[in-house]
Parts: sequence; structure tokens; C-alpha cells
Amino acid sequence: MSTKQTAPKTIDEYLAGFPSDVQEILEQIRLTIKKAAPQAAETIKYQMPTFVLNGNLVSFGLYTQHIGLYPVPAGTRKFQKEIAPYRSAKSTIRFPLNEPIPFDLISQLVKFRVKENLTRAEAKRKPSLQKTARPTRG
Repeated sequence: MSTKQTAPKTIDEYLAGFPSDVQEILEQIRLTIKKAAPQAAETIKYQMPTFVLNGNLVSFGLYTQHIGLYPVPAGTRKFQKEIAPYRSAKSTIRFPLNEPIPFDLISQLVKFRVKENLTRAEAKRKPSLQKTARPTRG
């Protein structure tokens, strides 16, 4: 019998691996994401809860002293002021566990990511539609 812990296969399994006070925070993040992106599907990628919608939308993970949210919208000035206190890398935000989690900011970021993913998916579809819809000569 192995003592090695198995990787979670669902978000519920991921959450179950933590103390109840942390589970509550993680579940609230999960619900915030689901509300902001109701059409997104839940999965586990890189052993983290991940939401997908036309590609990866957003992931989050618990660390020793913070919760990481990935990816943060790229190149947008819209959130620079709100992100500044948390930003730790190009496309990551670290929310310290000893501070209130900004659920409204998470919701705004996820909604922005939904628009990014949908816009990118639409742009990928348009060239293929243009190639197949050739005008006929009369």
C-alpha cells in the first residue's frame, strides 16, 4: 500500500485536501468564478482548479501563505490599480491568506478573461469562414 497522495481529479477533491476554513475561501473563489463565467467548465490542470472556455480561462491554487490566480488579463491597463497590491508576476496575482480576498476583483478579472477568450475564438473562426465562403463568378 502506497503512502503517496494522489493528485486531485476534481475541484471537490482538491478542496477536500485542506482545512475547513481554507476550504470556505477556496469554495467562495470557485463560486465567484462560476457566477462570472457560468458557461465555463471545471477541470483540474497542473493539479489546480481550472475553468475552461475556448481554452484555459482561469486557474487558482493554494500555497503556504497565499492563493494564486492565473492568468491575469494580459496587457490591460483597466485593472492596473486594482492588481498592483497583489501582483507578483506577469500573469499572476497572489492574494495573501492573512488579508481579505477581493472577490469583486476576481469577478471582474474573470469576466474580462471571458471576453478575451470569446474574442480570440471568434477571430480564429472568421478566417476559416472567409476561406470557405468564396464569391461565385457569373
